[in-house]
Amino acid sequence: MTSIFWFRQDLRLADNAAWSAACARGPVVPVYILDETNSPRLGAASRWWLHHSLAALAQSLGGLVLRRGDAHAELDALLKEVRADAVFWSRVYEPGAIARDASIKAALKARGVDVQSFNTALMHEPATLKTGAGEPYKVFTPFWRAVQRTPLAAPSPAPKHELAAPPKSDALEDWRLLPRQPNWAAAWPTFWSPGERGAQHRLDDFVEGALRGYSAKRDRPDLAHTSRLSPHLHFGEISPRQISAVAHRALAVGDASQADVDTLLKELGWRDFSAHLLFHFPALPERNWRPSFDAYPWRNNSAECEAWKRGRTGYPYIDAGMRELWATGWMHNRVRMGVASFLVKHLRIDWREGAAWFWDTLVDADLANNSASWQWVAGSGADAAPYFRVFNPIEQGRKFDPDGAYVRQWIPELARLPPRYIHSPFEAPADVLEAAGVRLGETYPAPIVDHASARTAALAGYEATKRASD
Repeated sequence: MTSIFWFRQDLRLADNAAWSAACARGPVVPVYILDETNSPRLGAASRWWLHHSLAALAQSLGGLVLRRGDAHAELDALLKEVRADAVFWSRVYEPGAIARDASIKAALKARGVDVQSFNTALMHEPATLKTGAGEPYKVFTPFWRAVQRTPLAAPSPAPKHELAAPPKSDALEDWRLLPRQPNWAAAWPTFWSPGERGAQHRLDDFVEGALRGYSAKRDRPDLAHTSRLSPHLHFGEISPRQISAVAHRALAVGDASQADVDTLLKELGWRDFSAHLLFHFPALPERNWRPSFDAYPWRNNSAECEAWKRGRTGYPYIDAGMRELWATGWMHNRVRMGVASFLVKHLRIDWREGAAWFWDTLVDADLANNSASWQWVAGSGADAAPYFRVFNPIEQGRKFDPDGAYVRQWIPELARLPPRYIHSPFEAPADVLEAAGVRLGETYPAPIVDHASARTAALAGYEATKRASD
């Protein structure tokens, strides 16, 4: 009995219930289908990651079939080619994938094909968590309490597997997932190691170093106290259960505090909460979760939006984050809040513009996380930040990058400024700027907006949303 295993956002062999079930049944044909007809087209950074992750998976398996096109049609063809009578996959909780998978499962089962799907991505599936009134959770704290009531099971090891004779396959290089002219990701292999083995190394390094003190230091972009596991989680190269188990072992031997482990698991909880919101509110990527925000008077200023994308706003903390993103495909989470707030509240540019840019440039771009997080910052989402919270980009820099090390790393033209002015070069005296080799408007831009004026305008705009909800 030959089975097809359809890899999706679960590019690992260990702690993969779907893969284990397929392997227990007999010979398996593993396939990855690049289906861009039923899912959002991956951003450029995600395509880079996918290429390397698939290459790593193929090496671990000893072979991986690659197909491109409509998933239903490709699975039908494969079933005939390899004479399989079963298909296994891990569930994906995005609107397009849910509808597609339901259709495929119904059609295959009607033909007598054994179809089995499993949760391998989340701590708890969205459909299993409801309030006492039977409604979806809309606030994180009670959601997290509900999650904690059911402890996670121990992760499972990778099963032994037997590959069936492989059918024809695309060549990975022919998919042209990697950038070419220019190769803007040429330095990324120094930052990232996509694949299951790379994910395990990243987790081990985090537990051996940055987990201790994580709860107190994770908001500091100038310190290496984040896990950087988010792209590995998105592509399913590692599971929440694996992370939880390793973190608890570190707690047991004294390599982390209870606060550190609790904070890490809570971050995994926010990931589940975002998936929960997208599952129950599938319009989240396109529409304001709070309809009153449809009345917000967004501005359409392409020049300012471009300055934001390129790290040329004149606010070093914001610009450092955007340049880190461009250089590495990733940005520190605390800084993400700051740059998102700047776009929607200082520039009053629609959050969907920012979400689209992050989708294209982040290696950890995730439809649920991206949509929920942008709406959280904008104030239009579930359990959102208060609309009147407008982050001051100068004070945010001084608080979370007190010596300016983060800014100096990503904006070398400001490196010689003293800490007092590193987050506000426009406030520095002329002699200080001259000594540091900084010429505002030439070597580094002057601010494209005034913070106080922008805050006033943002709050005035939010009055429109208040009136719409009255």
